[in-house]
Amino acid sequence: MPLQLPDLPYSRTALQPHISAETLDLHHGRHHRGYVDTVNARIAGTELDALPLEEIVRNSQGSLFQAAAQAWNHDFFWQCLHPRAGGDPHGLLAEHINGQFGDVQKLREEFNRAALAVFGSGWTWLVQHPDGKLAIVSTRNANTPLTGSSTPLLVCDVWEHAYYSDYQNERARFLQAFWKLVNWDFVASQLS
Repeated sequence: MPLQLPDLPYSRTALQPHISAETLDLHHGRHHRGYVDTVNARIAGTELDALPLEEIVRNSQGSLFQAAAQAWNHDFFWQCLHPRAGGDPHGLLAEHINGQFGDVQKLREEFNRAALAVFGSGWTWLVQHPDGKLAIVSTRNANTPLTGSSTPLLVCDVWEHAYYSDYQNERARFLQAFWKLVNWDFVASQLS
């Protein structure tokens, strides 16, 4: 059964002025769609075509892994954003963040340092390790914590296609906008 490009969980104009409809058209409508189409072409008629995307990521390698992981990472990224989000986390997530980083501002600073340090294309993640501790990790290209033992909680796409139309090469400005859109309720729902 072919994978479907999931709809965005908001309208293409909902993230403005932080992320433009033009960027979403390019990022979701072309890049993300391209990854889904590539995965479908590669799994057609194989034993993988009955698996959910998450399992394809975990059971593939090479160019199929690259396309499947990019599709999964993008699915996750869209969920991490919301037009009526931003602010600070609350509840158990806030307790974890305060315990691990001191406060949410320190989390943002450390996360931004990691995202700005990614040379070229990649992703910066807030993850929860099996021992319950939170950490910030960056992955290059399509790599994802989904293939390891840590649980992804939050991700920021730092590939240039995620922000170039709106911010050119100013990744730091994109990160400022990103924090105004973080869907803390979704992030909290990922805690184990």
